[in-house]
Amino acid sequence: MSDRPQGTEDVRWLSPDELRAWVRLQAVVELLPGALDSQLRRDANLSHYEYLLLAMLSEAPGRTLRMSELASATNATLPRLSHVVTRLEARGYVARTPSPEDRRATLASLTAEGWAKVVASAPGHVGAVRGHVLDALTAEQVAQLSAITSAIVRTLDPTNRLHALADDDSRPTPPAAV
Repeated sequence: MSDRPQGTEDVRWLSPDELRAWVRLQAVVELLPGALDSQLRRDANLSHYEYLLLAMLSEAPGRTLRMSELASATNATLPRLSHVVTRLEARGYVARTPSPEDRRATLASLTAEGWAKVVASAPGHVGAVRGHVLDALTAEQVAQLSAITSAIVRTLDPTNRLHALADDDSRPTPPAAV
């Protein structure tokens, strides 16, 4: 008699090694965002998502993106993005303007204050990324992590919405170091 639920004979259950890897990945997925968010809130008075949004703008040509492109680059819905941009506008970090090419579109631009905030916040964020992830790995493991996460992102993002974060090896190292 099997311990498996009835009707699950065709399920490809996880092997012990796969289960161990999955549980560890789940732990990273759960713990890392909180650790990064805590550091940014403490040191920069920004949430991790706010920092990501500012970083994406800092890397864009002219430090400006259409709101729809920014939503895609940060994996946000337009309503969530609009809410966060409103908060960042109130703090002087972002400005919204109508697109001169398409009046139906809105552009989000990083202000001089926003650029200064990204530049000031980046060292602490990079330190947290190093401390929580990269410094625990060898150079070979960093390359493996890059390959592994790229393969996973392709399954989660088949339309390549997050192309700027996933597979673009040609990007220069940004000052914001997302």
